[in-house]
Amino acid sequence: MKPHHWPWTFLVFTVLGVVLLIAGIAALAGLLRGTHPLFGDDMAGWALIVSAVASFVTGAFPLVLRRLAERESA
Repeated sequence: MKPHHWPWTFLVFTVLGVVLLIAGIAALAGLLRGTHPLFGDDMAGWALIVSAVASFVTGAFPLVLRRLAERESA
């Protein structure tokens, strides 16, 4: 049985998604209002959260493809 390796693209997009999710929650909570004028709008937090979800989904594709390839070669 081969050891399972995480694709580096999955790791990069997951880390990016976590950072975006934290920033989005902070923007919704009002913690980023003074940092930039764009964060004064509540929709900025939602945009960051949607971008985080998109990043998680993008990172899932290489993981699924790797798992399918491992299953097919086994």
